Order: sequence, then C-alpha cells, then structure tokens
Amino acid sequence: MLSFIGRYKYAVDEKGRVSIPARWRKSLSPEANETFVITRGLDRCLFLYPLDEWEKIEKRLRELNTFNPEHRYVMRVLLMWANEVTLDNQSRIMIPKNLLEFAKIDREAVLIGTLDKIEIWNPEVYEEYEKGQPDYETVAAKVLGSR
Repeated sequence: MLSFIGRYKYAVDEKGRVSIPARWRKSLSPEANETFVITRGLDRCLFLYPLDEWEKIEKRLRELNTFNPEHRYVMRVLLMWANEVTLDNQSRIMIPKNLLEFAKIDREAVLIGTLDKIEIWNPEVYEEYEKGQPDYETVAAKVLGSR
C-alpha cells in the first residue's frame, strides 16, 4: 500500500525541477511507471499524484454530475492545471511554470507526504498556512479522537 509520509525541503532549479525523495520513489508502484500528475492543490500548494493514484481521481471525476455547476467547476479547475510529469535520470520532476507561479515557488520547495499524494509548497507560504491553523491537539482530538 502506497504511503507518502514525512517532510522534505529541496532546491528548485532554474528550470523548475525538484527532486523526489528516494524513500518515496521506492514506494511507487510499477503501475505508476515513474510518472506523476501534478495539478493545482488547495491552500496555495500543488498536488503530485503517482499516475496510478491519479487514475483513482479521474474515476471519481467521471462520477460527478456535469449538470451541477459545482461539480463542473471542480472538474475544470483540477483538470485545467493538470500535467503529466516523469522522473528524469536524476530523480527529479519538472514543475510547469504556471504551477510554479500559482504556488509562488521559486528557489525552494517543501514536499509533504499525505499518504496517496505529495503536496509541494513554497516554504514561506506553508509557514503562513501553519500559523493560521488552530491548535493541533484540539483539532487532532476532534478529528481522530472520537469513534
């Protein structure tokens, strides 16, 4: 079972390339074929899905009602920003320019594992996001504490 966990900080080169941690590369399934789909995420980050996990997102999108304006909007935004990227021989992906601009990523990126996908953040944007969040213990107790 795929599990991206942890947090890494990497340089982003002038071409928009960023390394994918070895630990995460090892957990890729053969079906992903070292290929990812990168797209606009939430909270000003990018979502990076291995190809086989992206196919699950596509399946969910196909089940949406295209006559519902909210469904259409989510589908359009998610797919409009989506790009297929492949690991190069140095285990990097190239982030398209429009996504770098959206996420305000310049010279560094924070990569955060979120089980089935990787979030890519500008370090300062992520720091501001964290500052705006409520107390972790309170939220954890509310979300995970009751069963």
